[in-house]
Amino acid sequence: MAPSLVANSAPVFCKFSRAEDAAYIRRAADIADKSAGFTSPHPNFGCLIATSTGKVAGEGYLYAQGTKPAEVQAVEAGGSFCRGATAYLNMEPGDCHGDHTAVSALVQAGITRVVVGIRNPLQHLRGQAVRALRSQGLQVHVLGEDLQSKIIEEARKSCLLVNAPLIHRATSRVPFSVFKYAMTLDVILPGVLSWMLTGKIAASSGHAAWISSKTSRDRVFDLRGRSDAVVVGGNTVRRDNPRLTARHGGGHTPMRIVLTQTLNLPEEANLWDVSDAPTIVVTQRGARRKFQKYLASRGVEVVEFDILNSRDVMEYFHDRGYLSILWECGGTLAASAISSGLIHKVFAFVAPKIIGGKNAPTPVSELGMVEMSQALDLIDICYEQVGPDMLISGFLQPIPDLMPVIPSEDETFAIDPTVTPYEPSIIYFYKTWDPYGAFSNFSPHPIQMPDVNGDYVTWSSVEHYYQAHKFTGVNDPAAQDFVEKIKTAKSPEEAARLGRSMQRQHPDWVRSDWESVKIDIMYRALKCKFSIYPHLNSMLLSTSGSVLVEASPHDLFWGGGREGEGLNYLGRLLMQLRSEFLGESPTSI
Repeated sequence: MAPSLVANSAPVFCKFSRAEDAAYIRRAADIADKSAGFTSPHPNFGCLIATSTGKVAGEGYLYAQGTKPAEVQAVEAGGSFCRGATAYLNMEPGDCHGDHTAVSALVQAGITRVVVGIRNPLQHLRGQAVRALRSQGLQVHVLGEDLQSKIIEEARKSCLLVNAPLIHRATSRVPFSVFKYAMTLDVILPGVLSWMLTGKIAASSGHAAWISSKTSRDRVFDLRGRSDAVVVGGNTVRRDNPRLTARHGGGHTPMRIVLTQTLNLPEEANLWDVSDAPTIVVTQRGARRKFQKYLASRGVEVVEFDILNSRDVMEYFHDRGYLSILWECGGTLAASAISSGLIHKVFAFVAPKIIGGKNAPTPVSELGMVEMSQALDLIDICYEQVGPDMLISGFLQPIPDLMPVIPSEDETFAIDPTVTPYEPSIIYFYKTWDPYGAFSNFSPHPIQMPDVNGDYVTWSSVEHYYQAHKFTGVNDPAAQDFVEKIKTAKSPEEAARLGRSMQRQHPDWVRSDWESVKIDIMYRALKCKFSIYPHLNSMLLSTSGSVLVEASPHDLFWGGGREGEGLNYLGRLLMQLRSEFLGESPTSI
């Protein structure tokens, strides 16, 4: 790690060596990963600012979607020492909220040089911040383009790794998927050609508890915390009755997903307890309708497919905005996922144990391979001792290369004005990093709203305000304390998690008129947001004539639903607000 800033004089700009540039970029990639496990997966941004003398003036990282950009944090930490300094970014800034907060922060701080690890992989953002910085007179170097050497390529690789889920999302229709398993150290002799490791993931009876050590299991909890969801099959539920929680005492809790064609599952299972973590059961359409109703009564979401296959399911969760999926399933489901090209990385924990058993299950079932030459080779393999176990990890598929640079939509339009970037009649929005991410109630735009006494109070986002007002006015000190806890949540995501979980656990804390007032509360918060930020107001008005759809496939109230069956109240409120700003007479929703 580079030394901290100790000088008192303003720095003078100078160019660093390739080795120094590479070291600072690797540090930016490291700090970009700091929020892993505390928040749901999101684009990982890290920023480090170094003075001309090589001292670190400031650092920052994006904590969660809807929070302060890494570049702003680093500039605030560096203060006057940022003038003439160099900013190192693991990834091109993603100013996707209708403003240019990150770029403006670097320019206004007096940064004179910016080194970028990789361009933003999202097509609607790619190249925009680099062009904006250069247009302001800053010197911008992109690794692999403006800077090239072996050490630079290694630094660039660290930037690719820290945002592998985002890159895969930008280049495919499925989330980045990791297959994790623990197995024993059993060896057999297949003929006279070679010895082959065929570890067991359970005894012949199917019992699979505690194959690996506690140290390895702690690493698994960390992997879960880095994932949007954990996937298992019906056999795992029946045999192991897992909990699949992150068990880190707070922070992000992944969704738990069960894939089952027949829905032949027990009525009592740890996964049906959704007080601490949500569960989705994915099944074939029409399977055990009565049991589906039972699961729904327990708070478990059920999603049906006409024909259940792994790829369709992963495309569905891609549409739900998931970046990273952890597969902790048995051999049959694993083989299906691998055969479908869904698994990108493998984590294999090998325990120094021998269990034996002719019929004991292995990590991956039949793949249809008859010769060793057909075996799937891992790349970028890493060997690590974890307690008494050996962890072997590697990629089944390489991280997609982002080179060469694909022209942005603005550049394409400049060449061919007949090309239109978006369908004009319907505009979809969902995640804050989407093209119209500013429309999300999770976007990082604080609002000021009056309290019961008429005094204006600042809320970090629309979502903070909305979730807290589920509990306002309730005559219970605990409920009022919880309002303050939501108000001070570090991110919109955390505010939503707190509000939803408390609504489930303490329905008596929820105000009695909530169902009748929640639309008005959301509307007032949105109106404030689009009134006080001129660029957001302009963005909303620019959509005149288009239908706005909140593209959540699972929220059937605020979103449009998976097949358009949702009520889309968020989109409808925004269209009503747009009409109000334009002086039109909208039909009441």
